[in-house]
Amino acid sequence: MDPLAHLAVLVVNFGSHEVVEANLTRSLGHGFPGQVVVVDNFSTEQERDAISEVCARHGWTLLALPANEGFGGGNNRGAEVAIDRGATELLLVNPDAWLSEETIRRLHEQVRADRGLQLAPVVLRPDGSLYTAEVDLHLGLGEMRSTNRRPSDADPGRIHTWVSGACFMMSTELWRRLGGFDEDYFLYWEDVDLSRRVVQLGGSVRADPSLFAVHDEGTTHRAEGERRAKSPIYYYYNSRNRLLYAAKLLPRDDGRRWMRQTLRASYRILLQGGRRQFVNPRRTIWPALRGSLDGMRLWRSHLPAEPGVDEDTDSATDR
Repeated sequence: MDPLAHLAVLVVNFGSHEVVEANLTRSLGHGFPGQVVVVDNFSTEQERDAISEVCARHGWTLLALPANEGFGGGNNRGAEVAIDRGATELLLVNPDAWLSEETIRRLHEQVRADRGLQLAPVVLRPDGSLYTAEVDLHLGLGEMRSTNRRPSDADPGRIHTWVSGACFMMSTELWRRLGGFDEDYFLYWEDVDLSRRVVQLGGSVRADPSLFAVHDEGTTHRAEGERRAKSPIYYYYNSRNRLLYAAKLLPRDDGRRWMRQTLRASYRILLQGGRRQFVNPRRTIWPALRGSLDGMRLWRSHLPAEPGVDEDTDSATDR
């Protein structure tokens, strides 16, 4: 039996059936021996009909959700279906990403050999430039940097290394131990969270520098007519979820430091779409501001009271 018969490929769709079909057929070709589960987060009736036709045409399993459950929720529902049908490994791929069958096989070989491994290819943009590989989250700085830019004197205990949810593979044993994605994030940062929890469980997180996928970044979330501009969803959830991550996974002192850096961090998130977009603050500045404020509230709501410290007094001193 082909080893890939035990692999399930998961894709979460939201209003992008043409992109899903083009990239899955490019990645898998004809006669893929494993499962393909397409999760449709409901957008419109027309899109539901279109993705249903795509899946029927290719023999893919469609899981049609009645509402939009986000990236993490959609993948969690798809993984449940795949595991119930006997999958032993999961490959998660964004709708706007593709990779070769040879890359899939080489990822699969490594994950079959190491059941505690979360493995990704190096992800490139369509022009061949680097989109992401292994990324370090520096706790003291609250900043993301490529691992090849890690200072020689950096403390490994103060760095969380993660790989993008755009494309990665892991065993179903590891997925079950993790409980899948944390659905509180809804969109963005759930992959940062997942990689951290892999390490906390004693597993490892790695990108193979010899394997590649291509990600047409933002095909499903870019502002129409703009090459760099992001959507309001991008600004809101990235601003919000960095503080949700801090609330869930960082020590109290690190979380406070991140809180103090909120304005600076949100501005850096906004710059990901270029300065020209600032002419439309309703699509940029206001979503980032709302996300930052919601993130601050989430951080405070997760904060356990320190013994002997009145919560109201503690909050007042933070301000």
